[in-house]
Amino acid sequence: MKDKGNLIWGIILIVVGIIIGLNSLGIANINIFFDGWWTLFIIIPSLADIIKRPNKASNYGWLVLGIVLLLCAQDILKFELIGKLIFPAILVFIGISLLFKDKVGKKVKEKIKTLNEEGLEEYYATFSGQEINKAGEEFKGASLNAIFGGIDLNLQEAKIQKDVLINATAVFGGIDIKVPSNVNVKVQSTSIFGGADNKITKQTETLPTIYVKAFCLFGGVDIK
Repeated sequence: MKDKGNLIWGIILIVVGIIIGLNSLGIANINIFFDGWWTLFIIIPSLADIIKRPNKASNYGWLVLGIVLLLCAQDILKFELIGKLIFPAILVFIGISLLFKDKVGKKVKEKIKTLNEEGLEEYYATFSGQEINKAGEEFKGASLNAIFGGIDLNLQEAKIQKDVLINATAVFGGIDIKVPSNVNVKVQSTSIFGGADNKITKQTETLPTIYVKAFCLFGGVDIK
């Protein structure tokens, strides 16, 4: 079966190509650069990813953002109004997340509290991307902050000899964490129009554990 995301992109490119061709031949006069056309670069990838990964909550956040920006560009909504509502909306979302945040086992929360957050290596990606590879190095934990950007942390060949903590903050951004096969992964997350996706399912008590403490606001953290 063909990838549904690629199918969507294929159809869109074909339609755009036909429209440009018809315009060039003078057969039609269709303006594809309408007000807010740039929001399609947010809306379309979000839709494609929702079809591929419907359980990834951050895609819905991006889709809502793209639609809101499109409505503002079309003068259906006012940018000034959205600007005034952003802060109270964030407060409401944070309040809701505190009431209905992801359920995490008590043992996981207690263990995270015991791990020392001081001395964690700090990484930031603000309106940019950063790739971090810890191959051959001893990994003792990190603080990852993706603000309108992306961070790719590769630990597949890192040395992890004891339980470690990763603080992951994704605000309108994304964080990918690739872990080795000889560790456990446990996640505590607070998500607002975003989410943390832990693809590591097997747990062995004798192996060290990577504890991920994630905060996602219109963003996502993927552990694989």
